[in-house]
Parts: sequence; C-alpha cells; structure tokens
Amino acid sequence: MSGIQFKNVTKLYQQGENQVLALDDVSLTVEQGEFIAVIGPSGSGKSTFLATAGALLQPSKGEVIVNSKNLNELRSKDLVRLRLEEIGFILQTSNLVPYLNVLEQLLVVKRMAGKLLKQDEEYAKELLQSLGLAAKLEKLPEQLSGGERQRTAIARAFINNPSIILADEPTASLDSKRAHEVVQLIAKETKTRNKAAIMVTHDERMLEYCDKVYRMEDGRLKHYDFQS
Repeated sequence: MSGIQFKNVTKLYQQGENQVLALDDVSLTVEQGEFIAVIGPSGSGKSTFLATAGALLQPSKGEVIVNSKNLNELRSKDLVRLRLEEIGFILQTSNLVPYLNVLEQLLVVKRMAGKLLKQDEEYAKELLQSLGLAAKLEKLPEQLSGGERQRTAIARAFINNPSIILADEPTASLDSKRAHEVVQLIAKETKTRNKAAIMVTHDERMLEYCDKVYRMEDGRLKHYDFQS
C-alpha cells in the first residue's frame, strides 16, 4: 500500500544500565490523502515516533512500512534515497543553508536528486508565492524573519513532491495568521496531491485541519477526540 504504516512498533533506548521505553507497541496506518496530527506532552515519544516514521531511527521491535517498503529490509543507501525522494521533512527549526538564497534553498534539493529542470524552478516559485515569499526569492536566510525562514523550509519540503510529509511543530515560529495558512497549505497539499501527512504539534488550534488526531503518552498512541 502507499502511505505509511506502523505495525506493533517498539523503540527502546539504553541509558546506562536502564532501558527507556520511547515507543510502546505503536500501530497506525496513514493512507494517501490523509492528514493526521499527534499531540502529547514533552517526553511522551512524539519526536521518536516522527524520526522512526522518517527512516531516521530503526524500531527495536515491529515494522515501519513506507509506500509498501519495509524499512527494516532496506540498505543504508536505499534509506537515504527514500528520505530524499519520498519523504518531505518540516522541522521546528528551518536549518537553511546560510549562503543560499530562498529560491536556491529549494533548487539544491532537486540537484541532490540528480536532476533540475526548468519546470522545477517554476514549481519552486509557485510554492514560495503560495507561502507569501514571492518578494524574497533572492534573500539570504540572515535577511529573513524567523517566520519567513520557516516558510522557506516548508516550501523546501514540498519541492520533490514527496508522497509522505512529516511535520515536527511546523508552526512553532509563526504568528497565528501564518500558522493557520501553513497548516491549511499542508492539508491542501495532502488532499490535492494525494500525500500521507503526519504533524506533531502542541497547538490545538491547528487540529481542525486534520482528518484524525492521536495522543502520545508514555510511548503509547491513542485516538484523541479533540472536539470533546
């Protein structure tokens, strides 16, 4: 199946003589066209969950399947390719390259994939315009506000048209107006381009844009009725 699937995933960390249970038998399916949110207190396992979904961490037990590929069965170079081509990451901090302008931040991702076409540049400009950055294409990161840097990073996550979007607190540095616009954009991309998207957030105002909401607590994931 396309999308992302967790099958009884457990993640243990060794801290000295003790084991820390970060994920506890997590099962979840996110299909194409579906946008879900995961909420929960700090230290509940949300970051570990997202890193495991993005093929950055391997589970101690269980399976993670991305677009019908079992991540446990992929070689390191195949995992790198999968992260580059099939997963778009939106992080809390923008992590922009300091010497590249806004447009180049997106185009360098296409070059890393080994190809850069004229239509890629046009698509990059469309993405940036949709996020209110049309006037900032030639600006360097140091010339941008925190919100502008984050919006650039969000556009960068979309440039390869990945099938999976993983967003870690994507609105943390945005004002309320831009936060709603950004999450609306993620939701729109998920539907119109048939992606599977997971957003970890503390901002419950953003949950209205999601199809399902889950709460993570002590490594366990449960469905959450945020309207109750």
